[in-house]
Amino acid sequence: MKHATLHQLRVFEAVARNLSFTRAAEELHLTQPTVSIQIRQLTDIVGLPMLEQVGKRIHLTEVGRELLAVCHEIFDGLSRFEMLVSDMKGVKAGKLRLAVITTAKYFVPRLLGPFCDLYPGIDVSLKVTNRERILQRLMDNEDDLYILGQPPEHMDMQVEPFLENPLVVLAHGGHPLAREKNISIKRLAEEPFLMREAGSGTRLATERFFAEQGLSLKVRMELGSNEAIKQAVAGGLGVAVLSAHTLALEKSSDELVVLDVEGFPIRRQWYAVYARDKQLTVVARAFLDFLLHESQKISLSYMKCIPGFQALACDDKCKKKCAKRDRANSG
Repeated sequence: MKHATLHQLRVFEAVARNLSFTRAAEELHLTQPTVSIQIRQLTDIVGLPMLEQVGKRIHLTEVGRELLAVCHEIFDGLSRFEMLVSDMKGVKAGKLRLAVITTAKYFVPRLLGPFCDLYPGIDVSLKVTNRERILQRLMDNEDDLYILGQPPEHMDMQVEPFLENPLVVLAHGGHPLAREKNISIKRLAEEPFLMREAGSGTRLATERFFAEQGLSLKVRMELGSNEAIKQAVAGGLGVAVLSAHTLALEKSSDELVVLDVEGFPIRRQWYAVYARDKQLTVVARAFLDFLLHESQKISLSYMKCIPGFQALACDDKCKKKCAKRDRANSG
């Protein structure tokens, strides 16, 4: 393997990760014949096939899987060294690879802004996807840090809570329960629910909460995004439990209201997660420290204290401020 080049290993890693010569060529800005030549030369060096094609699909052989793991170690090591040198020079530079659950897209960019201002030499790759895919990426060690609302219980992970994630009940503004106070859980369970897909962190927390009360939910519809759920709620198709963060950019409207339900908001946390035995890069450690300190300064009022919404998740001081503002607006 001493005759293998870093370029060949990078080409192989891209093909192995994408399981596609075409996508690897696009990612690396190479022609497909060039990619094929590099893989063929590396195969000759190894002396055993690393890829096999069954029909139109490409699969890794056992040797290919082992080499992919070696590639990850090499590239991670080089990345850490590069960032360590930058750090020793007093300059934070390098790449930060983040993967976040879909709901986290409502606040993570707000944190990345000041972080990138603080460290302009850092390149950020942000992957937003569902919980199932996040867990797969976590197992494959594809990123530096992962942000989830519910950490995996079956993995040996380092878990760092950094921000509150309250879950609230949404309904259409004309819903019969919209003006009710202290609605019982039992009464709410009679309503048709709009839910995220099975496996969603919000759905898991909601179903667990109602199960603890000995109640089951009537799921009218499953939707693949928070925005689709909000539109369905606004259309009067049912009620939904969503993170208060999903209301961050909502304008004053009569279409959606937060219901006053006993036991809500469900108090949850956002977590930064990474493998317990993983050595964080200098940049990843810098961002984690930034999260743990700066997230405490984030005022949740930007998402909860919205005219037309009852600020159920706010503290008492915040509620008084919102009530005063809403009285002034109504006047």
